[in-house]
Amino acid sequence: MDSLFFSEEHIMIQNMVREFAESEVAPIAQALDKNETFPSEIVTKMGELGMMGIVVPEEYGGAGLDMIAFVTAIIELGRVDASVAITMTAHTSLGTLPLLQLGNEEQKQAYLPQLASGKMLGAFGLTEPSAGSDAGATKTTAIRDGDSYIVNGGKIFITNAGEAGVLTFTTKIMDGDKLQGIGAFIIPMDTPGLEIAQKEKKMGWKASDTRQLFFRDMRVPASAMLGSPQDGFKTFMKTLISGRIAIGALSVGTALGAYEIALKYSTEREAFGKPIHKFQSVGFKLADMATEIEASKLLVYHAAWMKDQGLPVSKEAAMAKLFASEVAMKTTTEAIQVHGGYGYVKEFDVERFFRDAKILEIGEGTSEIQRLIISREILKEVQV
Repeated sequence: MDSLFFSEEHIMIQNMVREFAESEVAPIAQALDKNETFPSEIVTKMGELGMMGIVVPEEYGGAGLDMIAFVTAIIELGRVDASVAITMTAHTSLGTLPLLQLGNEEQKQAYLPQLASGKMLGAFGLTEPSAGSDAGATKTTAIRDGDSYIVNGGKIFITNAGEAGVLTFTTKIMDGDKLQGIGAFIIPMDTPGLEIAQKEKKMGWKASDTRQLFFRDMRVPASAMLGSPQDGFKTFMKTLISGRIAIGALSVGTALGAYEIALKYSTEREAFGKPIHKFQSVGFKLADMATEIEASKLLVYHAAWMKDQGLPVSKEAAMAKLFASEVAMKTTTEAIQVHGGYGYVKEFDVERFFRDAKILEIGEGTSEIQRLIISREILKEVQV
C-alpha cells in the first residue's frame, strides 16, 4: 500500500519516526502512563528531529512536508504511545495549522519558527462546556474596546493547555451590541486574565496535558485576531477536517500497536499443547484485525492524499476518522481478549492501548457527527 502514496522521502520519515518511537518512547511509555507525566524531554527531541514542524513551510523553520508525511509520523508514534502522538498531533493540526491558514505575515513570523522547532507548543480552544458537537453554540465573548477586545468565557478539554506557549481560540466578536461573527485570536499563554485549571484526570492519554481554560476580563489586542470576524469560524471548521485525518491516523497507530502485541503474544502463549494462534477462534480475530487496520490505513492515506492535492475532502476525512476510530476500539478490545486475563493487567500494554482508544471515537467530532457529515455529503452527490 505504501507504494501508492509514498515517495522516498516518506519512507525516510517513516523509518526515522519508527526508530525514534521504538528507541526513545517505548521504554518509558508505561511509566508516562502510570505517573501521568507530560513527556517534555520527548517533545524536545521530537522538535530537534523536525517532527513538531512537519507541515510548516521551510521559510518559517519547518520541514515543509505534506499531509502524507504528517499522518505517517502520527501512525508510527501512535503505534507505541498515544499520549506522545496526540501531543504532537494537536500541536500541529490544531495549534499550528490555523495560524498557517489564517495568520498574517507578522503573526506567522512571531510564532511559527518557535512552533516548528518544538521550543513552543501550540494549543487550540474550540470546545466549551455547552459547545461540543454544536461548536457554533460558543458563549465566549470578545467585546471591542478601542484597539483591544475584552474577552470573557472559557474552553474545556484543551490538549497541551498547561504546556503550551501560544493559544488560538474561538469567540463571538462583538462591537457594542452587534454580533460580527465567531472569530479567532492567537495569544501568548501568559496573557493576563487567562487562567489555566488543573490537569484533567482521564481514562486514557494520561501523559498528555488536557485542561480547562477561563478568560476573565482578558484584554487582547485587535491585532491578535486571525483573519476577520466573519471567516474565523469557517476556517476553524476547515481546520477540523485536517484534524479528523490526523485522528484517523492516530487511530490506525493505536490499532496497529495493539494488533502487533496480540499477534506476538499469540505465537508465545500455548494452550492444549500448541500456540493459541493455531486455534481458529484466535486466528480469525487476528485476520479481522489485520484486514480492518489495512482498510483504515487506505482511508486515512487517501484522505491525506486528497488534502495534499487541494481536493474537497470533507466526506473522505469523516469516513477515515469514523472507520479508523471504531476499528481502533474494536482492535484493542480483541487484543485484550487474545491475552485473556493477562490483557486486564496493567503490566501488559494492551490494557493501555484499550484505554487510549475510546477517546478516538469522541475527540475531533464524535462518531455520530461523522455519520452526519457523511450522510450530508453523499446526499449532496445524489442531488447533483
